[in-house]
Parts: sequence; structure tokens; C-alpha cells
Amino acid sequence: MRAIPLFFLAIFITFSPLRAALDIKITRGHLNPIPLAIPDFVADSDHSAQISINMRDVILADLKSSGLFNIIPKSAHIQNIQDIQKAVRYNEWRLIKADNLVSVSLSKNNGEFRIELRVIDTVREQQIEGKAYTGKVEDWRRMAHKISDAIYQRLIGDPGYFDTQIAYVARTEKGNKRTERLAIMDQDGENHAYLTDGKNLVMSPRFSPDLRYLAFLNFTNNKPRVYIYNRDTKKTRLVGSFSGMTFAPRFSHDGNKMVMSFAHNGNTSLFEINLKTLKIKRLTFNPVIDTSPCYSPDDEQIVFTSDRSGRTQLYVMPAKGGSARRISFGSGGYRTPVWSPRGDLIAFTKIWRGEFYIGIMRTDGSGERLITKGFLVEGPSWAPNGRVILYTRDDRKGSPQLYSIDITGFNERLVKTPGSALQSSWSQKR
Repeated sequence: MRAIPLFFLAIFITFSPLRAALDIKITRGHLNPIPLAIPDFVADSDHSAQISINMRDVILADLKSSGLFNIIPKSAHIQNIQDIQKAVRYNEWRLIKADNLVSVSLSKNNGEFRIELRVIDTVREQQIEGKAYTGKVEDWRRMAHKISDAIYQRLIGDPGYFDTQIAYVARTEKGNKRTERLAIMDQDGENHAYLTDGKNLVMSPRFSPDLRYLAFLNFTNNKPRVYIYNRDTKKTRLVGSFSGMTFAPRFSHDGNKMVMSFAHNGNTSLFEINLKTLKIKRLTFNPVIDTSPCYSPDDEQIVFTSDRSGRTQLYVMPAKGGSARRISFGSGGYRTPVWSPRGDLIAFTKIWRGEFYIGIMRTDGSGERLITKGFLVEGPSWAPNGRVILYTRDDRKGSPQLYSIDITGFNERLVKTPGSALQSSWSQKR
């Protein structure tokens, strides 16, 4: 496998009090995608052949969407797929500049499929990955995503993120009436479903680590509070016995706790609730607005937004409570921080002179980089591999949509949804 020739056009943001307005720059990445050939799958029957065609289409769409692969078209292939099972003619694949080759065979037995995957380095003339999968026929789409993950991880070096889901707020407008519902779908837009009926305004869906629950803000009876939706029972329950507004929920990574904001008497503080004992603990006590908390991957720290310095900035504090340290010092205001699953970066929304930005910084606040901007871009959410960010974009058209972008600023793309979409959350791998 050849190393990926990634070139970061990374101009790190530096700020000085006298000329901070001149220092806002957008970083754009450049990439030479990995050449990859994926011939038709070898199938043992006509029925298997049709499903294998569908699976190949899903895998191609997954890998193309990452922006990291250059898929060699079938019309350029020289060697027959049946012959690949016997012996790979490496020179013929190198001739069409296919540095890597994927070979898949599929067989059916008693309502289940067995799939064998081989990833071959045609330059070094050796197999570099071999996996076998078994599953039910009706699960062919998920099996395709798992194969995409395996190919991605072997050739890129990072875990794949294709066997994941996205929760978001789906918005529809008819005349002056606006309806918002919780919705969920696979990361490629398939298997879309609405989880709430639209009778109440909803916001900020967040997956639990085991994916069984979604925390969200629900305006039942015009009282905004945090609820949990059980995906098994399809029922919701109120979280905690707070007297006022609760919002901005986030699960801990062990799934045992939740941190959120509670607004009371003009102040907004952070509170943690133990989901097993229902014990509530207050974490911040300043007479300010503290909100948008997010745990670090080890659940030892919390990053959050506060206006305690006058303008909204990012702060990090121990998860058990205690003093907080400010980590953002650039021009403008910062909000909606989210800790990377890798633990090395924090993504955020930045607002400066009427423009919105999505940016990333190290957990100590250094190395700030802005990777996209717009009339309204906000609400970053990390893919589970810590390389791709999902966010909301609205370019003055009144119809927000979901977009994803590589942390280098490369491969910004629209994420398919049936209608307007905002406030998304990316799940862990299933």
C-alpha cells in the first residue's frame, strides 16, 4: 500500500489585538486520491449476482464520498473478474494505474450470504487484506458498508465511518407553519425515518454511545426540556426534575451520565445527571451563561461555551467540576464545541463580523484552523474516526442542509436528506 500524498495548505490562525481582523483565513486541503479498481463481484447465482451489483454500487458510493479514492472505471479493466480468482495479472492493473485492487466473491446458503474480500497491492504484488463476512440476505446494505469500512481502514489507515447513522432535525414549512421532527438515517441517506410527529418543536438530537437512545430538546407544552427517546420502545421520557429550561444535552462516553445546561433566574449553569441513580450535580456556579458542554473521550474533562469573559469563548474544566481554563482567544465569538473522538482536537462554530465559520483547534486552544465559512454554518459533529465533520449550512436560501467536510478543508459535500435539515449528530459505528 502506498502512503497517501496529503498536502495540507495549513495556514494556522494567529491573532494579535491590533490586527486580528486580518488574520481570519480558511484552510483548504489538497489530496491526490488513491487509485483503486473494484471489478464486478463474483457471485454463485443469478440472485446473488443482482445483490452483488447493488452492494458494489453502495461500496463505490461510500468510497467516492470520502474524496480519498480515484475509482478506475470498469471500461478500463483488462483482466476478467473470473481470472482474478485464479491469479492476478499485476502488470495489467498497473497498466491502467490501479495501484490497488479489490476482489469480492459472494455465495448464498440457507438464506445467508458469505462474502470474501481481498485487497491487493498491485505495485508490491501481494494481498494486503483478507476478510470474510456472513449475514442475512436482507442485511446486504449494512454488509456493503462494513466492506467499505474495511477497505478504507486498510488503505487510509483510519477506521472507516460508513456503517454509521445520522440523527438530525428535519424541517418542513407550509405557509407560515413550520414543522420540525427528529429524523434518523444511514450516513448515506438511506433507511430514512422520522421519530417524532412534529407536534412539538425539537432541537439538538444526541446519540447515546450504544445508539439505543437519543437525547434531545423538546418543547412539550411550550416548556423546553431535555428528553430521551428510546429507539427500542419508541417512547420518550423527561430527564431530571428541573424546574426551568434544560437544553444542550450530551451523553458521557460510558453512557452512564449526561451533562446539560439549566437556565434559571437569568443564569445558565452546567449540570450533570447520573442516568442510573438520577442524582443531579451542579458543575458551574458563575452568574453567567455556560452552555454547550461536551465530554472528552475519556470522560475526564468537559469543554463548553461561556460568556464569563464578556464574549462567548471556549473553556475546559474537569468533568467532576472545578475551575475552568479559557482555551479560545481569537477574534469573534465561539460556540458549540465538540471534542474529537480521537481526543486531539475540538471542533467549534465561530462568528466574526457577520460571518460564520467551522473550525478546529487543539485541546489547549493552540493551532486554530478555520475550514469553511458561510452566511450560516454551525453545529459541528464528528464522524467516529475523527477525520470528517458534519454540520449545518444555510446560504441565505432559508433551507438549511447538512454538509460534511474533511478536517483539512477538503471534500466539502452535501449530505442527502429528503428536505431541510439541521442540528445533526453522527453516531458511533454500529
